[in-house]
Amino acid sequence: MTALAVSSVAFASEGGGHALFTAENLKDYGLRIVNFIIFAWLLYKFGGAKVKDFFVGRRDGIKKDLDDLQTRKVEAERKLKEVEAGIANLAQEKKQILDDARAQGESIKSAIIEKAKRDAEALTEQAKRTASNEAQAAVDSIRAEMAEMVVAAAEKIVAEKLSAQDHDKLVDDYLTKVVLN
Repeated sequence: MTALAVSSVAFASEGGGHALFTAENLKDYGLRIVNFIIFAWLLYKFGGAKVKDFFVGRRDGIKKDLDDLQTRKVEAERKLKEVEAGIANLAQEKKQILDDARAQGESIKSAIIEKAKRDAEALTEQAKRTASNEAQAAVDSIRAEMAEMVVAAAEKIVAEKLSAQDHDKLVDDYLTKVVLN
């Protein structure tokens, strides 16, 4: 009905103020309506299922997209909460890492100090042994030197006080002791 009313206004403005419904106009108008009905029926008959499938498919696609968007929104909100929780725990994790690093540093420091003490004790002990060995070597060297000096002094004294006759007697006594023993 609306189509008739709109088209009649269009015909009226075309006619230049003449009568709206003349026989010629009505026949032309009727043919156009019949032509439109046939065209609409042909579209429905041959393309109706495809058009219907298109719109149903489009509706299903939009519904699927909306469901997918809802699922992605829920997933994004879950990830956002995880990130927010991670950010909230960041200060705690930072404190834990610093505490762990501090404890590890103290442990390494203790180990280094303990090793340094052991090394110092070992070096002290080695220095004592070295000093003792050097002192003993010095004492032995002094004793050897003293012995040589005593022998030299004894030889000198004996050479000064011993006559040739005393020397021969001493050699004979010594040889007698060696032969008898």
